[in-house]
Amino acid sequence: MQTIIDESKLRQVFKDVLVEMFEKKKNVFHDIVIEAMEDIALSRAIQEGEGSGTATKQEVFDILEGRA
Repeated sequence: MQTIIDESKLRQVFKDVLVEMFEKKKNVFHDIVIEAMEDIALSRAIQEGEGSGTATKQEVFDILEGRA
């Protein structure tokens, strides 16, 4: 026996499941979005840094420790 599902009903069920998941697991969704934003920012920083000059280990540590 084969079950036929209307595509619009299937889409609505999928949307309902996603909404319910986001409502019940807001912290998980939040963490996923934050992680994606951090990845994008890191990628952009790497791309910007590729065109700059080199730095010594001490210069990097000075920047990280707020001495620069």
